[in-house]
Amino acid sequence: MDQVTPRAHPRLCLLAKSGSGGGAFTRPQPGRGTPGGGGCGGRGCRAMVGDAGPLGVRAVGCQGAVGSRTISRALRPPLPPLSFLFVLFLAAPCAWAAGYKTCPKVKPDMLNVHLVPHTHDDVGWLKTVDQYFYGINNNVQQAGVQYILDSVISSLLADPTRRFVYVEITFFSRWWHQQTNATQKIVRDLVHEGRLEFANGGWVMNDEAATHYGAIIDQMTLGLRFLEETFGSDGRPRVAWHIDPFGHSREQASLFAQMGFDGFFFGRLDYQDKRVREKALQMEQVWRASDSLKPPTADLFTSVLPNMYNPPEGLCWDMLCADKPFVEDTRSPEYNAEELVRYFLKLATDQGKLYRTKHTVMTMGSDFQYENANMWFKNLDKLIQLVNAQQQANGSRVNVLYSTPACYLWELNKANLSWSVKKDDFFPYADGPHMFWTGYFSSRPALKRYERLSYNFLQVCNQLEALAGPAANVGPYGSGDSAPLNEAMAVLQHHDAVTGTSRQHVADDYARQLSEGWRPCEVLMSNALAHLSGSKEDFAFCRKLNISICPLTQTAERFQVIVYNPLGRKVDWMVRLPVSKHVYLVRDPGGKTVPSDVVTIPSSDSQELLFSALVPALGFSIYSVSQMPDQSPQKSWSSVLVIQNEYLRARFDPDTGLLMELENLEQNLLLPVRQAFYWYNASTGNNLSSQASGAYIFRPNQKKPLFVSRWAQTHLVKASLVQEVHQNFSAWCSQVVRLYPGQRHLELEWTVGPIPVGDGWGKEVISRFDTALATGGLFYTDSNGREILERRRDYRPTWKLNQTEPVAGNYYPVNSRIYITDGNMQLTVLTDRSQGGSSLRDGSLELMVHRRLLKDDERGVGEPLNNEGSGLWVRGRHLVLLDKMGTAAARHRLQAEREVLAPQVVLARGGGARYRLEVAPRTQFSGLRRELPPSVRLLTLARWDPETLLLRLEHQFAVGEDSGHNMSSPVTLDLTNLFSAFTITRLRETTLAANQLLAYASRLQWTTDTGPTPHPSRSRLVSTTITLHPMEIRTFLASVQWEEDG
Repeated sequence: MDQVTPRAHPRLCLLAKSGSGGGAFTRPQPGRGTPGGGGCGGRGCRAMVGDAGPLGVRAVGCQGAVGSRTISRALRPPLPPLSFLFVLFLAAPCAWAAGYKTCPKVKPDMLNVHLVPHTHDDVGWLKTVDQYFYGINNNVQQAGVQYILDSVISSLLADPTRRFVYVEITFFSRWWHQQTNATQKIVRDLVHEGRLEFANGGWVMNDEAATHYGAIIDQMTLGLRFLEETFGSDGRPRVAWHIDPFGHSREQASLFAQMGFDGFFFGRLDYQDKRVREKALQMEQVWRASDSLKPPTADLFTSVLPNMYNPPEGLCWDMLCADKPFVEDTRSPEYNAEELVRYFLKLATDQGKLYRTKHTVMTMGSDFQYENANMWFKNLDKLIQLVNAQQQANGSRVNVLYSTPACYLWELNKANLSWSVKKDDFFPYADGPHMFWTGYFSSRPALKRYERLSYNFLQVCNQLEALAGPAANVGPYGSGDSAPLNEAMAVLQHHDAVTGTSRQHVADDYARQLSEGWRPCEVLMSNALAHLSGSKEDFAFCRKLNISICPLTQTAERFQVIVYNPLGRKVDWMVRLPVSKHVYLVRDPGGKTVPSDVVTIPSSDSQELLFSALVPALGFSIYSVSQMPDQSPQKSWSSVLVIQNEYLRARFDPDTGLLMELENLEQNLLLPVRQAFYWYNASTGNNLSSQASGAYIFRPNQKKPLFVSRWAQTHLVKASLVQEVHQNFSAWCSQVVRLYPGQRHLELEWTVGPIPVGDGWGKEVISRFDTALATGGLFYTDSNGREILERRRDYRPTWKLNQTEPVAGNYYPVNSRIYITDGNMQLTVLTDRSQGGSSLRDGSLELMVHRRLLKDDERGVGEPLNNEGSGLWVRGRHLVLLDKMGTAAARHRLQAEREVLAPQVVLARGGGARYRLEVAPRTQFSGLRRELPPSVRLLTLARWDPETLLLRLEHQFAVGEDSGHNMSSPVTLDLTNLFSAFTITRLRETTLAANQLLAYASRLQWTTDTGPTPHPSRSRLVSTTITLHPMEIRTFLASVQWEEDG
């Protein structure tokens, strides 16, 4: 295990320019004038890596160590021998404190007020990413990030005591690449001296409700890699900084801990929770963020900032603010210095009483502030000078200093206190009575689905790039590149992107970025498939299969279907393709005929070809399809409303057409269940509160939803490969309930929209399942697609809830699944995107599928969530599983994995030339020599640099989760010769975001009131045999050599 510096990203690119303007908007003073008095802050050592020169021992955590200066890659000497690094490590056991060595001195006998100058730069919100960066459309919002960074650097150089914190690497990386070498050197010096500090370090500050953990890890890896390659260990963030996301997930804290962060700061906390915490002095505690990972693996010190992320009232000295600057001249009629100092001392003293140490923090900045940084720093200089002068003049015990989140955290750690432990999460978030931020769990469902589909596509793109090697990037189809989609997906994780809380033209721009990212991935995948299959076909990617449009399959008499499987196990996947009115012959990779059906779609009288494709692990199968002459498909209607296969039977009410019963034939379980669509009438405000439902806020005007329709027109389609009930509820709501052979879940494909609003009522549409299960007020939701959290109606685990909104106040984010159980039977619904969901009465379960609103919720967007364009129509799927409680996890875990990493269908006409004349084409390929066990997921397989791959393997079951199949046991894997397309020649284990070698990583240790936690031992990878424990993710950088024949 050695440590080397990273190679510059070979494919780093900037986001494409674009974007149109929006209407004028006057933003409220940050943190002021918002409903409920809470403000809305602007809405009112696992391995470092690469392959050149030494960086020395990198680690984080023990007082008094001094780190070496990061030097340019070209000047670094040859790598010292491993023995030297080991001796250095033993000689400097406190090397981890290097990240805190530049922190300012404090006065231990005083209250130390840490002033944290910062800016919060949304990666899209009221303006597009490009508009924000360049400062375009300032009539919409005064914001130009390039000028903020220019101004801050200039102001930092004016005084060596000044400090600044920056977060959004999307913007910083773009600005960095536009600077001269001289400016870059200046910035490197500022970073080395600790005067410019990076917090969080992700490409964006991601949302925590609507984001999938795989996408969170990817975007954090992208940003942290830029910092490591640009600044070395000097630029590595020590703290996570989520000051604006609207509620906080437990899985997010677990991921941050596994990335090596020492602490976590956030701004938004439920108004009731905050009051309780302030009284109990629990604004800071240790978050134990996993029930499966052994402490302190997922423990993270967490601090709630006192003023969200804004300056204290009256102390905002930005060009966007109206507060008075310091006037020290006693002759001036505007003289206010004495008054401001007195006000500040009281403010600091009062705030200090809410926290446990002799340290308190004040965030001095807000949204897009510091465009004229001199205004801020000039007044902060005066504040520090005048307040500290009171120590001599009046015996004041308050000491003010420029600081950073990491330096504040360092002082808390040195206080050696015992901290309370939190084990649940911070959802849902409300900033006042009747003001629950649970609408964004479901806002813009089309964009949410596009993001999830793009995650799937990116993983396929990454895998094929890894399997094919250099041949994927340059080949017969041109230059292929995964970086644009990787960056677009990272942007989509921003807390105003996937959340659906931006303006319409910004949402359109997010979709544009995804679309443009798909194109170079399609080129890459074409190069890779030609290389791996040995045949240069005219590959086609049909992006509109969800609405049964694919010109190639609808016009060609014969074509090929290439199905790629990104899972570590073989899959049997039902392929559905729109075709013309013919019968088709389908042959498998070996040339044998396989069963197929052509099914007529009742609503459109169009046809779809169905056949089951068996696809090997991490590989593809090529099927050939040809029309049969002079034959047309037979329509297959039936009248008895029952569909079934060997595992499931679903019965429908003959009078209403609604689902009424689900039976698991395999386990002999029968559950009466009724599913129907309803809508909540969105509140526009009432006598209790003026709060309206909007992009952020969910507030129905009554507890009981209204039926879309009490009955459905039905068509029953039965064929050998599918059975379907087509339900039409209204002109804007329909559903297909289907079963395929061998399928252990019921598939509900719903289509909703355009939601009618001509009656002047905004509508929030749900799909609800009602059963007689005795659930005792409990239901369960996933946390970012990983661990499961128990929810209880009208209850919060850490404080007594005053429930003001019985519907919205019980909604939680559902990233991939929600379930209810009576202790025997479990009804689980899997989703294909993030949605809001709840159980508002025992035995009931609901998910919000679409919302269209006519009034803004006054959180800064300034326009109602009245989707335009294709976002009016939404199609999605819910997968319903009925199981015994003890075995349900095995079903829903593996099926959720199949959903998020679904096979990718690529089409071709066939008859292409050989890729290499001397190599015969192949119709089937697997990138693995042996399948992965069911409990192991291949989370990441991607190119890192020309000779290295990034590899993540995870155990996807929790402790004690599966009693029937032993899925929750540790799993041991041998990575030797695991992959067929390449050989691993060297393996280095890293932290989760791949920016530190695991052997050298350490974190600050915290004492908790639950008793001692074991000090984690530094692990050293000694072989290619690894063990995964429940919910563990292990990350590696693998040096590889590709097989010459692909």
